[in-house]
Amino acid sequence: MRRFLIAILFGLLLLSTALDATIFGLIRGVVHDPQHRPVSRADVTLKAANSNWMQTARTNDNGEFEFAAVPVGEYTVTVTVQGFNPEQLSVVVRSDSSPVLHFALSIAGVKETTVVSEKGESASTDSVTTATLVSRADVEKTPGADRTNSLALITDYVPGSYMTHDQLHIRGGHQVSWLVDGVPVPNTNIASNVGPQFDPKDIDYLEVQRGGYDAGYGDRTYGVFNVVPRTGFERDSEGELIASLGDFYQTNDQINFGGHTQRFAYYASFNGNRSNLGLESPVGRILHDQQNGFGGFGSLIYNANPKNQLRLVTSLRRDFYQIPNTPEQQAASIRDAQREADAFVNFSWVRTFGRGMLLTVSPFYHFNSANFDGGPNDFPISTTDKHSSRYAGGQATLSANLRRNDAEAGFYGFGQRDNQELGLTFNDLSNPNFRSPEKASGSVAALFLEDKLKVASWLTLSGGIRQTHFSGGVVENASSPRAGVAIKIPSLNWVLRAFYGQFYQAPPLLTASGPLLQFVNRQNLGFIPLRGERDEETQMGIAVPLKGWLLDADTFRTRARNYFDHNSVGNSDVFFPLTIQGALVRGWELTIRSPMIARRAQIHLAYSNQVVQGSGGISGGLTDFSPPSGFFLLDHDQRNTLNVGFHVELAWKASASGNVYYGSGFSNGEPPPEHLPGHTTLDLSLGKAFGERLWISLNGLNVANRHLLLDNSLTFGGTHFNHPREIYLELRYKFHY
Repeated sequence: MRRFLIAILFGLLLLSTALDATIFGLIRGVVHDPQHRPVSRADVTLKAANSNWMQTARTNDNGEFEFAAVPVGEYTVTVTVQGFNPEQLSVVVRSDSSPVLHFALSIAGVKETTVVSEKGESASTDSVTTATLVSRADVEKTPGADRTNSLALITDYVPGSYMTHDQLHIRGGHQVSWLVDGVPVPNTNIASNVGPQFDPKDIDYLEVQRGGYDAGYGDRTYGVFNVVPRTGFERDSEGELIASLGDFYQTNDQINFGGHTQRFAYYASFNGNRSNLGLESPVGRILHDQQNGFGGFGSLIYNANPKNQLRLVTSLRRDFYQIPNTPEQQAASIRDAQREADAFVNFSWVRTFGRGMLLTVSPFYHFNSANFDGGPNDFPISTTDKHSSRYAGGQATLSANLRRNDAEAGFYGFGQRDNQELGLTFNDLSNPNFRSPEKASGSVAALFLEDKLKVASWLTLSGGIRQTHFSGGVVENASSPRAGVAIKIPSLNWVLRAFYGQFYQAPPLLTASGPLLQFVNRQNLGFIPLRGERDEETQMGIAVPLKGWLLDADTFRTRARNYFDHNSVGNSDVFFPLTIQGALVRGWELTIRSPMIARRAQIHLAYSNQVVQGSGGISGGLTDFSPPSGFFLLDHDQRNTLNVGFHVELAWKASASGNVYYGSGFSNGEPPPEHLPGHTTLDLSLGKAFGERLWISLNGLNVANRHLLLDNSLTFGGTHFNHPREIYLELRYKFHY
C-alpha cells in the first residue's frame, strides 16, 4: 500500500497541472470601461491591508488580470490607467478560494479621485466550509487574547468552542488539526498537553474551519486551525517589545523583530511568561498552581524569482505546570507537576506555472513531549509518566485553477515514533512498584482529490475523496468522500451551503503492556486495541451580507464510531486514550460581524446550541468492560455558548474592548440535575497610544469575579473551577534598529 501511494505521488508531480498550498488563494478580475469594453494594459496593484506585501500585474487584451499564491488575509486591489479615474476594491482571501473582482472604470475628470469600495464582510460561493477569520488586529484588541497561554482568539470568535478541564473543545470534540503556514503539525495524542504550541502574538491571521472541509484538509472533524504567521512584510527593520505585569505575580513578555526587501522577509520573536494561576483549580482556593514557559518563533520568506518562493517556519516552546491541589492535598505535601516541550519546523517550496497553476512541496518535523511527575508523598499511588512523540513527513499538493474548475490533488504522510515510560509507586504498599518503558512506531499516508466546479456565477459544486492508510498497532484503510454545494441568491446576495462528508482519524500509537497491563488487570480493568475514529457529517448553512454586516448561520450533525476520549488510572492524574463505541454531536451556530460603525466601533457575536452524547461501551483503550447503556451526556456537553465582543475607538488615541461570555453549564458528573449552573463572565480592556510607538492598556478578565465550579470530569484534578478575576497592565513599545 505504501509503495502504491508513493508511486501515485510521483505521478501527480509529473502532471502539467499545478498545486495549491493550503494558506493560499487566487485573485482574478476584469477591468471594463463605461461602455463595458475590456481595458487592456491597466496597472493593477494588490496590497495587504496590514503589511507592505504587494504584487503588481497588467491586464491582457481581454481586460483580465490574475494574482497567484496570495496568502489568507485582507487586501486592497487598485486599478490605474491613463484616461480613467483610479478605482480600489477590498477583498478577503481565504484558503483555496479564487474571488473574482469586477472594475468598471469611469472617465477621468479635471481632478482625479480614487473610488474606494465600502469595506465589509461579503458572502462567497468559493467554499461550502463554515469558517471564521481572525486577524492580528483582532488579537491585539481582544482582552487577554495576546497572552501566550490564551486561546481567547478562538473561544471569543468561534461558535461552539470553549475551554474545559484545561483543554480546547470545539463542536463537542478534542481532536483538531493545526496548520502553520499551510503545513499540518501532526499530533495523534489525546489530552496529553495543556500548553500552547506558539504565541498568539506571532499570528498574522487565523482561519478557523469547522465542518464542510475540502478533501485536502485532513480528517479532524471538529476543527481546522490554519495559522498564517507574521512574515516581516509588515515591518521595515522594526521591533516591538511587549511586557505585562499583574496580580497572581503574572507577566507575559515578548520581543520581536522583522523586516523585508523586495525578495526577502524575516520575522523572529522570543517570549517568556509566568503566573501563580496556571491550570484550573479543583477548589475555589488557588493552591500549588504556578506555571511558567518560554519559547521562540521564526519565519523566513525568499522570492528566488517571480515563479519560485521558499518559506521556512520554526517554533520552540517549553512549559512547566504545577498540578493544583485541594487543601487536603496541600496539607499532605502533594506536589505533582507537568513539564512539556514542543518544537516544529516546516519548509515549503512554492512554484507557479503560468496562469492559475501553483505547486508546493512541504517537508516537516514535529517533536512533542509531556512529562508528568508525581510527588513522592502522593497517596495511595505516586505516578510518573514520560511521553514523547516525533513526527517526520511531508505534504505535496497540486492544483489547476481554470475558469470554471478549481481542481487539486495531493499527498500527505508522516512517520511517527513514540516513547513512553510509566512508573507507579504504591505508597500504600498494596502492590509492588514498577516502571514500564514502551516504544511504538507507525505511519499515516493519504492521497486526496478535490474539484470545485463553478457552474454559474451563482452556483458552485464541490466534490472530493481522501484515501488514508494507517499502520501502527493496527492497520487500517479508509475512503472518505465529500460533496457540497453553494448557491447565491442573486437579488439578495445570500449564499446557501450544504455539505456531506466522511472522515477518518488515525489512533494514538500507545496503549499499555507489561507490568502496567498486569496492574490494571488486577483492578478488573483492561486495554482493548485502539482503532481510528470514523465520522459522518452533514451540514447546511446560510451567509447573509447586509450593508457591510455579515450574518452566518449553520446547522450540523456528526455521527462518530470509535469516538476518541480519555480516562484516568485510579487517582493518579495520568490519562490514557480510549474510544467510545459511538457519539452524536448535533447543533446550530450563528456568527455576526459588523463593519466599522461611525468609523469608531465594531461588534461581533458567536453563538452555538449543541448536544454532545456518547453511546455504547468503551471500544478501545482503558476499560472496565461495562456493557453498553444507551445514550449518555459526555463531560463537555454544554447546550448554549455565547460570546459578544466589541471594540470602540475613543478620543485622544484611546480605545476600549470587551467580551461577554455566557455558558449554560457543562454536564454534571453526578446527576440529577443534568447540567451544572450557567455562568457569565466579562472581560474588559482600556488602552491609549502615546505617540506612534508606545501603547499602554489596562486589562481585566472575569472582572465581576464569577468564580465557580466549571466541570467535574476525570482529568487534571478531577474537578475544575474557572479562573477568578485577573487584572494586569500591558505595555507595547515599537522601535527601529
